[in-house]
Amino acid sequence: MPTLVSVNVGEPRDVEWNGATVHTGAWKYPVDGGGTARRLGIDGDGQGDTAGHGGPNRAVLVYQLESYRYWSERLGRGHLEPGTFAENLTVEGLADTEVCIGDRYRIGEAEFEVSQPRVTCYRAGLRIGEPQLAALLVAHHRPGFYMRVVREGRVRAGDPIVRTATGPERVSVADADALLYLPDRDLDTLRRAVRIPALSPGWQASLRQLLAEAEHQTTKDEPAWAGFRALTVTDVVRESAAVSSIHLADPEGVALPSARPGQYLTLRSPVGVRSYSLSAAPGAYRISVKRELGGAVSGYIHDTVRPGTTVEAAAPRGEFVLDDGAAPVVLVSAGIGITPVLAMLHRLAAERTTREVWWLHAARTPDEQAFAAEAHELLATLPCARTRVFHSAAGERLTAERIAELGLPADATAYVCGPAGFMADVSTGLRAAGLDAARIRSETFGALAAIRPGIVGTTGRAPHLPAGEPGTGPRVTFARSGVTAPFDTRRSSLLEFAEACDVPARWQCRSGVCRTCETPLLSGTVDYSPAPLEEPSPGTVLVCCARPRDEVVVDM
Repeated sequence: MPTLVSVNVGEPRDVEWNGATVHTGAWKYPVDGGGTARRLGIDGDGQGDTAGHGGPNRAVLVYQLESYRYWSERLGRGHLEPGTFAENLTVEGLADTEVCIGDRYRIGEAEFEVSQPRVTCYRAGLRIGEPQLAALLVAHHRPGFYMRVVREGRVRAGDPIVRTATGPERVSVADADALLYLPDRDLDTLRRAVRIPALSPGWQASLRQLLAEAEHQTTKDEPAWAGFRALTVTDVVRESAAVSSIHLADPEGVALPSARPGQYLTLRSPVGVRSYSLSAAPGAYRISVKRELGGAVSGYIHDTVRPGTTVEAAAPRGEFVLDDGAAPVVLVSAGIGITPVLAMLHRLAAERTTREVWWLHAARTPDEQAFAAEAHELLATLPCARTRVFHSAAGERLTAERIAELGLPADATAYVCGPAGFMADVSTGLRAAGLDAARIRSETFGALAAIRPGIVGTTGRAPHLPAGEPGTGPRVTFARSGVTAPFDTRRSSLLEFAEACDVPARWQCRSGVCRTCETPLLSGTVDYSPAPLEEPSPGTVLVCCARPRDEVVVDM
């Protein structure tokens, strides 16, 4: 019979790691006499990062004595005491290949329900100094699992573990873990997994998305061309005092690949790299650029680019695109943020859509409102279009309160683009108006907000060239951050190099498993070490385990 070997708890602590401070609850230690399991965990235990760990669906982490023996031998670590793998309950038995999502177990006075596999996180290996442990746990089908507390009570080492209920669908912890993180997913197992009520909401959402992609055979589109290609400027149009549109075509007159409405082009100029939304009708390539104070690339475009100029562009990219459904559409923008939603409006007009379309735009004054006439003409062709324009200089602001007054359809999909504060306020207003948060989409052209789980404090520094002697590797350009420098070969990955430049980075496992760090690779090639467990989508790179093979441009 399976047995509880040890009860382990530990409050969060600060740990120095890679020049940063990590606030983590990964240090767990055995408790003499056991502990009381409660809805949010065991008394005396805590989590450093409650966004990724803890809560009612991840109240208790379980790991097996058999896996301890396996890793001790494989990693050559000798004896490892209970709690080393950050688990609350060390057990003998309950293998990940045998325990199923939804199984219930009685241990001592408490009863538990299996809710999901362990979260793949770099902190899993901090205590034993194994940076690849997150990937190893998945690859070797030994993740461990979380349980929610169904009935609170006292648990002690030596308590027998009795299964009191069998989870529906019989999807094991190891199988569920593989569905999320490994390739060659079994479609039948995926269908069964999403039917399990006990599976935690986060895993439910992720697996449902994978199922939808598998059933509709949808994958992320491969970029229309690799790297940068030459395009010719055919026209330059002044849209307002600060905005000019640049029309682009193939130098040989060949039709350019169609872009999806809302996607962007990345231009490489003599003074830098910058991304701009395509703002034209389907089949046309037009970018519209606002002259920014101190903006090198926008200044170059306004002052130097003329009809006949050759520019270099990466293929259209971006997931901020108009859907093909029949639900109402709300297009919301401020200032130059109008450009991607203008492309969406062009598409809707070209299709003579009967969808309900709301056009909400904010500008400082009518004179500064670019594309006013163009948008008006397009909206006039749509039978179910409604328009509101707000001029802040006249005291008209697009606020959450104004959004609430509009009577927007709750089943609409909203597309929002503008300054970060504007997008945050509008998104709050749209949610308050009844729109589903999952159907509110936004576009950001600056560096994306960093995801650095558990890291305490931020430098607050703008992206910059790395300190010290220049590197000796290939040139690396972080396009959104405007940093170009030779790669420092002492760094293990593009992620580490980005961190040395204070480029905002998004990551979680740092070992090629979770895909949080997946980023568009605009040009160049990379090598992986370690190899990711699943290849990234076409035209992207996992920066946490990639090193540049030649000159690369990364969209971060």
